[in-house]
Amino acid sequence: MLDTSSRLLRLLALLQSRRFWPGRELAARLEVTGRTVRRDVDRLRSLGYPVESSSGLAGGYQLAAGSNLPPLLLDDDEALAVSLGLRLATAGTVAGMEDSALRALAKLEQVMPARLRTRVRNLHAAVQPLGAEGPSVPHERLVALAGACRGLQRLRFGYADQQGRASERDAEPHALVSTGARWYLLAWDVVRGDWRTFRIDRIVGTLRAGERFLPRKVPGGDAAAFVSRAISVQPYAVKARILLHAPLARMRERIPPSVGRLKRIDAQTCELEVGAQRHEAMAYHLAMLGVDFSVLEPAELAQHVRGLAQRLSAAAGVAEPVAPGRGRRRGAKT
Repeated sequence: MLDTSSRLLRLLALLQSRRFWPGRELAARLEVTGRTVRRDVDRLRSLGYPVESSSGLAGGYQLAAGSNLPPLLLDDDEALAVSLGLRLATAGTVAGMEDSALRALAKLEQVMPARLRTRVRNLHAAVQPLGAEGPSVPHERLVALAGACRGLQRLRFGYADQQGRASERDAEPHALVSTGARWYLLAWDVVRGDWRTFRIDRIVGTLRAGERFLPRKVPGGDAAAFVSRAISVQPYAVKARILLHAPLARMRERIPPSVGRLKRIDAQTCELEVGAQRHEAMAYHLAMLGVDFSVLEPAELAQHVRGLAQRLSAAAGVAEPVAPGRGRRRGAKT
């Protein structure tokens, strides 16, 4: 049987690993009586851990939020993940977090065992972030928006569009989505009666909290996929669906969610939904992907792809012309 100190650490690790533990299950995992569990819980409370308990047959224990952050127990993989996240936060797009991330990273490395400290330093040496690629956002704003999403709290705020024109928005926030370069808020616009994607760096002024709301189902059930389509397809005059003759994993390495939305068809093909301002520009970028593709829609894009293929063939000295109507059934293929 574990001694008292080891048992307390084991109990703390169990409480941190799951939201709720029935008392009988905790006692069985620790191989002690229910009375011993209650006594150990009281010891944790005296050390500042806010452990809540409930009685009865369905009673048990759970960690709650307290006035101070108590020490956390992390396994090796969790410590590596936290360390890497803090490292990236020092050069990210969240303004005001750099110094805090460095201090937290120093504290974490100070208490790491030697074996783990070596792995972390090797990892940090290999990862060299280039710095923020997009506009930074205050971390206080991210925290406030995340709290509103979690608490289902309606918000009113000022918003500036791409041309800098300001407007007042009344929204029900549902999710925060990061593309790596920018942060977006997915929310239901109460006045417009539809879903909207807001760039967080364009939210201006104070966030004003309103009443609580009932959550709505995000179209498609995936907030990240919705935002990806909203920023890569919907704003553009030309919207296209392309069949890529390459595996999804390979194309994800070349096409980020902020550029286009990818969907798996089978092991060797995937579909790309993408937007552009002109057919010519889209045809050029598709040709630069370096994989075979078929234009599913629109027909105008297929014509521009065929025209580009003819010009490139002529430039390369290829005498054979592209057959008229080739690819008409599934679109232009290159």
